[in-house]
Amino acid sequence: MSVSLKSSRNGSAMPLAILVIVIACVIGVGLLGMGSGRRLMSVRANTRLLARAAADAGIEKALYEMNESLKVKPWNVSVLPSVTGEDLPHSGGAVYDYQVTGTIGSGYSMQSTGVCSSAVKTVTCDLELKGIFDYALLTKYGMVLANGSTVDWVNFGADDDLLKIGTQDTTAGALELKNDSTINGDVVCGAGGDPSIVVKDQGADITGDIYSTPMEQELPSISVPTWLALLPSQGDIEEPDTITTSGKYGSISLGNSEVLTISGPVTLYVTGDITLGNGAGIEINPNSSLTLYIGGDLEGKNSSGFNNLTEDSTKLKMYALDTCEDIEFKNNSDFYGALYGPNADIILHNTSDMYGSIIGETYDQRNSGTFYYDAALREVSTDDEAVRFVIRNWSES
Repeated sequence: MSVSLKSSRNGSAMPLAILVIVIACVIGVGLLGMGSGRRLMSVRANTRLLARAAADAGIEKALYEMNESLKVKPWNVSVLPSVTGEDLPHSGGAVYDYQVTGTIGSGYSMQSTGVCSSAVKTVTCDLELKGIFDYALLTKYGMVLANGSTVDWVNFGADDDLLKIGTQDTTAGALELKNDSTINGDVVCGAGGDPSIVVKDQGADITGDIYSTPMEQELPSISVPTWLALLPSQGDIEEPDTITTSGKYGSISLGNSEVLTISGPVTLYVTGDITLGNGAGIEINPNSSLTLYIGGDLEGKNSSGFNNLTEDSTKLKMYALDTCEDIEFKNNSDFYGALYGPNADIILHNTSDMYGSIIGETYDQRNSGTFYYDAALREVSTDDEAVRFVIRNWSES
């Protein structure tokens, strides 16, 4: 009887052991399959990321090449940038193609395709030409607007972005808006800054938003056009005169009430200082324009300044070179013009209205006048100073 029981137990144990082994094998195969599946999913995800990175690299390189080509004046690109099969460094085999198409009249588009193994990613975007006068007022560091100052705008369309004033600074109180000042637009501080700390609001009325910019606005150095820099200097201007042709001068120094008249389209390069005595001025005649490159400092004394009789701020553009550190004038009439001096401390003593745009290292408006940003300055051409292509819209597939 006992022998029969033992034999029965041994007989039932064998199928149970086999069942356990089968279950373990099934579980093992399942786990192995899951692990392989996850590894395969990881590989696919990685190749998709590399394909996207390659497509982005193509867009970045195409944009760089377009902007490098703009540095040559006059701009004339007969062959637009394109590449096929460019390797993405350190990617283990990802490549990209890109091509720029279009014309200056119809606009330009870029398309870049990144490929990694079987993964393909295509990015397409349109380009827009931007200038350096997109802000009404912009500084690297401090900005102060006096009590009762107003910043408004003219020549804008219904679809235009709001005007902006701003600083690239992120330190406390870098942008100071004194009592009863009015900003009909946005107030912007440097990337990563806290607007509540950077903007010192002492009772301003701001109709737009206050925020930090997502990326720093580039303020490039200005170079004098080669043709102008190579001209021989015609010496110093020290008395009233009428200038009808472009030229290079050592300095401008006008005595009290003396006037330098600009007639026709004129471009001047002044290697040294510009000094305007009491009541003196530089006057731009109707149907004329002045583009002025300033190598030294600019000082305008009481009731002096620039009298732009065209009343068109696009007809007076002043570019301060890196060697220009101080710009100060006391205009005796409404000012129409655009001033770019990224290394200059700019001080305006002015009870008249200002029309245009001012970019400087610092800006101090010591009056209660109105500054009107001229949105027409946003319209630029490839021949303008420091223009650049930027991405207007973006799609991917």
